[in-house]
Amino acid sequence: MPAPLPDSPPPIVLTRRRINLIFSALLAGMLMAALDQTIVATSMPTIVGDLGGVAHMAWVTTAYLLATTLVMPVYGKFGDLWGRRNLFLIAIGLFTLASIGAALSPDFPWFVVWRGVQGLGGGGLMILSQAIIADIVPARERARYMGPIGALFGLSAVVGPLVGGFFTDSTVFGWQWCFWVNVPVGLAAFLIGWFALSLPRKRSTTPLDYAGIVALSATTTCLILFTDLGGSDGWGSWQALSLLAGFVVAACVFVAVELRAVEPIIPMTLFRNPTFVVATALGLAVGLGMFSAIAFMPTFLQMSSGLSATTSGLLMLPMTAGIIVTIQGSAGFIQRTGRYKVFTVAGVAVILGALVWMTSLTGGTSLWTVGAMFFVLGAGLGLIMQNVVLAAQNAVPAEQIGTATSTNNYFREVGATLGVAIFGTLFTSRLADNLVAAVTANGQQAVRAGITSPDSLTPAAVKAAGDPLKTAIVDAYANSLAPVFWYLVPILAVALVLALFLREIPLAEVAGMVARGEAVESEEDLARLTAPADVLDETVVLDADTRDDDARGAPLPA
Repeated sequence: MPAPLPDSPPPIVLTRRRINLIFSALLAGMLMAALDQTIVATSMPTIVGDLGGVAHMAWVTTAYLLATTLVMPVYGKFGDLWGRRNLFLIAIGLFTLASIGAALSPDFPWFVVWRGVQGLGGGGLMILSQAIIADIVPARERARYMGPIGALFGLSAVVGPLVGGFFTDSTVFGWQWCFWVNVPVGLAAFLIGWFALSLPRKRSTTPLDYAGIVALSATTTCLILFTDLGGSDGWGSWQALSLLAGFVVAACVFVAVELRAVEPIIPMTLFRNPTFVVATALGLAVGLGMFSAIAFMPTFLQMSSGLSATTSGLLMLPMTAGIIVTIQGSAGFIQRTGRYKVFTVAGVAVILGALVWMTSLTGGTSLWTVGAMFFVLGAGLGLIMQNVVLAAQNAVPAEQIGTATSTNNYFREVGATLGVAIFGTLFTSRLADNLVAAVTANGQQAVRAGITSPDSLTPAAVKAAGDPLKTAIVDAYANSLAPVFWYLVPILAVALVLALFLREIPLAEVAGMVARGEAVESEEDLARLTAPADVLDETVVLDADTRDDDARGAPLPA
């Protein structure tokens, strides 16, 4: 372990108690972000209806996704340069303040703005949590900390829809409480972080890569808006093509800037590391497959089962269970053996199998079968999601942990954005034709049920319509959704080949802070580092004499 610099503060002792306290602060921050997503998703139709933004509902998701993706590399790099404690507290503060702003929004544009500010905080919570865990826990032990995180997201998947539905349907509270509830949670997370998140602060005199930040922001904005407008207005529209051209130009400028920057936001040297490149490409592919499947299945479930948004959200629980089971099951093996590639390969294979199975979806598929599909998909995600981050972190020097973590997550979010946009365009274009055919074939029944056009469909209206119209509509959804999964199969097949080429580097035995000389593992190590030079010299002599005595007393080799 490198010795601390003369003018640097003494290293932190990473006792088990300190690690657990820091981890508790991270869990508090992640719980706030995870709960918010599931609560707001349930309440969104009511929120946009009250604020007059139904026609522009997609901007709520786009604003949050754009802000989150924009700040990921910035949080990662700044954390490496300045330390992560204050940044984590800033992220909690932004998220909490934006929740107050969203609750008080007088109209739809202001609501979109505050959701974007929430994204600025949410992106920091996601990246900094993963980087801080890498700072305090050796790579070999890191997998077992993913179990509680998986359980936390599982809890939010159960509690979030119920809480969001309760607030939305309540005559006493209203949808605003979906955001007010973040305030006490955010204050608690901030206080826990303030007292428990004892991490070193750093000073850096390196000039910031302002040009890189601007170029990366332009690249990301053009890409996300291109996918958003391309999916709604058509990929060949002049707006979409202009954004695509802007994306290409901004990306080229960004690469040129980063090659010359003193301390680039995303160092191009990372892409000379084959292990990092493969792990990041796998994250992008998983983002394409995972979010595409998750984004549109709940709508199908609501239409086919007639359940409310609140209750249908619970139908995603099998996927959460699959994630938790495989994360917990693989963690112990990774800690004992240090082998993680086998789970990465298996994870891609299982996801591929789940997507092939989903192509068999029909209007008559039972909820039990759909639940089993989700469980298998979740099992695959649990095997790979954290392992690609672990592989990326383990493949770079300890000084680049934050940068590697944020870059890996950035490309996963890019994959998710592209996947949802392209998959959504394919699905909705097929769905529009199939729904028109279903409604036309059952015209009289549709009129009696009040379904005058496919645009007016709601789960309640479909449930009330009765057969044969209900069956025709459900079949239209299934026949539109299932074939589109075939478009994801080649992508996951390429990912499976990539996983086979992932180089398995031995997992680090020391935490990132220990490797950088910012922490030690015990009080004895701290005493040894801070002892005066003459004491250290005497200790070395005594150790040498002891070794000589031991050697003189040892038996001769046979």
